[in-house]
Amino acid sequence: MTAGVLVAGVGNMFLHDDGFGPEVARHLAAQPRPPASDVRVVDYGIRGMHLAYDLLAGVDTLILVDTVPPDGTSAPGSIRVLQVSSADLDSRASFDPHGMDPAAVLVRLRSMGGSLPATYVVGCVPADLSEGIGLSPAVAAAVPEAVTAVGSLLGQQSSAPNRSSTSN
Repeated sequence: MTAGVLVAGVGNMFLHDDGFGPEVARHLAAQPRPPASDVRVVDYGIRGMHLAYDLLAGVDTLILVDTVPPDGTSAPGSIRVLQVSSADLDSRASFDPHGMDPAAVLVRLRSMGGSLPATYVVGCVPADLSEGIGLSPAVAAAVPEAVTAVGSLLGQQSSAPNRSSTSN
């Protein structure tokens, strides 16, 4: 049986803007109105294996919050919402259980006995990925927009039929 929606903030807070995902997860968790009972918000940071194991436990929908590479037209701090399918994943992503990035987790999920749930990325184009703590001004300013984007995706999920129901 699957367990609803997992909102996963991922990234390394010691690399400035790479801490975007965990920062958005903290903002979501601090909101006065808790998410629906079938929504979990988790700050995974750089714990890719933990994310993999949680996905193996069963999730209907995964919303990853992370930095995304610039697409040539997006300025630092731009938010992009992407839907990810198995066809979008590069099977050559490296497997390192001590530092698996989200792409490697999703690619390896099948070989670990799981399957890719409906997956979305709420991504932000970084300005600074050098060593240091704290988001750049452009990326810090994008956190509320990302929170809104996650809320919009959650609203879409709550209006969809319940896919975790079972019949006896």
